[in-house]
Amino acid sequence: QVQLVESGGGLVQPGGSLRLSCAASGFTFVNYAMSWVPQAPGKGLGWVSAINGGGISTSCVGSVKGRFTISRDNAKNTLYLQMNSLNPEDTDVYYCATGWAYSNDYWGQGTQVTVSS
Repeated sequence: QVQLVESGGGLVQPGGSLRLSCAASGFTFVNYAMSWVPQAPGKGLGWVSAINGGGISTSCVGSVKGRFTISRDNAKNTLYLQMNSLNPEDTDVYYCATGWAYSNDYWGQGTQVTVSS
């Protein structure tokens, strides 16, 4: 079955960095676009960044442009999100999901990112 396991979240001070990882199994990873979708308490799922199956095409929302970078290693079936210049508004549970942006079929269990001094 499809499994997506996120890691790398934590508590970081404003201006700091984190690198999230998502280990995928149970499906042919290279055939799927993947996305990072955050969810803050009381809010629905959004999305911050997406990448196509080959890793060539990416997209992100304006609020993270220049700060977050999505990438993938298809040999390792792993998705990444490098998060730099973090600010408190980035605090969320971050989920990796199959599909592009809002078009998701499977999600992981999420990893908490908290940006606070």
